[in-house]
Amino acid sequence: MTYPPAEHPHIVVHAPALDGSRRVTEGEVTLGVASHLDDVVEILRMADLDRIEVEEDDLIDWQGGGPDEWPGLTELDH
Repeated sequence: MTYPPAEHPHIVVHAPALDGSRRVTEGEVTLGVASHLDDVVEILRMADLDRIEVEEDDLIDWQGGGPDEWPGLTELDH
């Protein structure tokens, strides 16, 4: 089933899980799981959505923190 391309797809980077990873979805579809901002960029590229600037708040719904917030990662570095 194909859908017409959306002018602005509804991309959500969900609140961090306990390990700091964040699920990335487009509508009801999970595109991937990111552990860093670079992962979000790669997930969008793989989904052919690389025209989206990941740090633009009006195009991506950042839940539980913005693009610079990846809690849990510092605890793993120790």
